[in-house]
Amino acid sequence: MKKRVVFIADSLDNAYKFQQVLSGFEVEIAAGSTVQIPKLLASSAGYDLIIFEARGSALPSLADIVAMAEDRICPLLVIVDAENAGSIALPVSGASDFVVHGAGHDECCTRVRRLLGAEGTSAHADLVSVDDMAINLATYQVTVGGEPVDFTYLEYALLSFLVRHAGHTFSRDALLQHVWGFDYYGGSRTVDVHVRRIRAKLGPELAQHLETVRGVGYLWSTE
Repeated sequence: MKKRVVFIADSLDNAYKFQQVLSGFEVEIAAGSTVQIPKLLASSAGYDLIIFEARGSALPSLADIVAMAEDRICPLLVIVDAENAGSIALPVSGASDFVVHGAGHDECCTRVRRLLGAEGTSAHADLVSVDDMAINLATYQVTVGGEPVDFTYLEYALLSFLVRHAGHTFSRDALLQHVWGFDYYGGSRTVDVHVRRIRAKLGPELAQHLETVRGVGYLWSTE
């Protein structure tokens, strides 16, 4: 059975690009603009992936799309402008990702393939491995060298978010929005505290991946 994708965008350039991207997958596509969101997402059959262009006047609708994706446990891929990449709020749980507007065909294909689970079963798609660390996105568990590591929920959420967006630098305020949520009113230095705890629990070798970008924030490095 073909997987079902809903694509929501207002710009013709992204509509054309993702038409080409999705043509390489065995999927059924329902596409439309932001004014058609209620109709597009009303299907009782559900979807296997939502792709949403959160740019311009559509950006305020992102919160509603995220809520729908979380409620339906549906993977979400968000297209954003470069200046908003560090501040958008994606689902903490479940599969989600973003691409910057103007990203190349191959990068978009890679992110769609991962979210559709085309590289393996859903069980494998929920497992992220880095060196001897494994993060199970379905059970919220982390193991290092096969041994479970006891993370608090926020420590786990912060670690898994950075690992799933490896190579992207996020400011402390952006991480608060992504992981703690918009309702968090504490100081941004709480991110530093959680990063220190995560590094200590991961051990020196894995902790090297969690880099501090001076004057900016943090990123998970793949090198």
